[in-house]
Amino acid sequence: MQELTATWMRGGTSKCWVFDRADLDDLGPDRASVLLRVFGSPDPRQVDGVGGATSTTSKAVILAPATTGDVDVDYTFAQVGINEPVVDWGSNCGNCSAVVGMYALRRGWVRPTGELTTVRVRNTNTGALIVQQVPTPGGQVEEDGDEYIPGVPFPGVGVRMWFPDPAGLTTGALLPTGSPRDKLLFEGRAVEATLVDAGAPVAVLDAAGVGLTGSETPAEITARPGLLAALDGVRRQASVRMGLSADEASAERAVPKLAIVAGGPASGEADLTVRMLSMGDVHPALAITGSVALTMAAITPGTLVADHVSPDAEGRIRLATPSGVVVTHVGVLDGTPAVAVTRTARRIADAVLALPGEPSTIGGGVR
Repeated sequence: MQELTATWMRGGTSKCWVFDRADLDDLGPDRASVLLRVFGSPDPRQVDGVGGATSTTSKAVILAPATTGDVDVDYTFAQVGINEPVVDWGSNCGNCSAVVGMYALRRGWVRPTGELTTVRVRNTNTGALIVQQVPTPGGQVEEDGDEYIPGVPFPGVGVRMWFPDPAGLTTGALLPTGSPRDKLLFEGRAVEATLVDAGAPVAVLDAAGVGLTGSETPAEITARPGLLAALDGVRRQASVRMGLSADEASAERAVPKLAIVAGGPASGEADLTVRMLSMGDVHPALAITGSVALTMAAITPGTLVADHVSPDAEGRIRLATPSGVVVTHVGVLDGTPAVAVTRTARRIADAVLALPGEPSTIGGGVR
């Protein structure tokens, strides 16, 4: 039996197990096998591990103090498979990103500086820089926040996250195909899609093009026979078009994500209605890296998103999700175009996890 120290945290609308990279690597070089056993995968219930049996609660955050002076923390995100023995390293999770600054401050990797401390984070999955502004009232680490976000019934510490120059971090271009619109097959017919890479690769479909209004609940989308499979087929086509996989069969489960968009609701509370698919299911709220991609698409002429929305005079875009309205902001950070979004974070528990057997003997495919 081996033991692994971990911290359980909520970041945005996700729950994440957070590991010090040195502690995780002490258990062996195969991080994926260790994580699969810790989370209890593959198993739809993850009953013999710490996974939450949903895509938003089967996530790992691996952190270490940065070794270069331009950033404070190196952050690796892992989406741990549930039904399959697969760990996906292909993208970042914007929601889980929100825990990094708080964790680093608590560990003493970063010292508070006044009422608001800036933590510069490098996401190793994509190479992206994330600049986090974490409240430190009176120059102290504060964990008892009072800010609310859609999709979470309880408050947390509000963290504003800036994504500077987010275009093309995975594929090398904001529009990987060179066009603001492409044609993909949905149920045997061609539909328009916008393929965008900013924060994370995302394939965008217009709701009307796939027989939806855009306002459907996740349960209503899931209940339509064959719809999720058909949408995943479109997503896999997009993976090939974006150069993310050699063929549709080898497309990763988490990359690219797929967003279905429509105009804002009649209430006027938002500018764009979004339903996003992640890991084969409808996201209960919105992947934050996906919101960055949609925001960049909104300011790019000719995209499906730009057909519906553009930022207001203050650079804001309001996105209606199944859990409420997420607001993004287009601005400038240190002279560089950037997208900002506020998430909340909270520490749930510190734990010592028991890991049976030798991780090196645990099989499993890794992507």
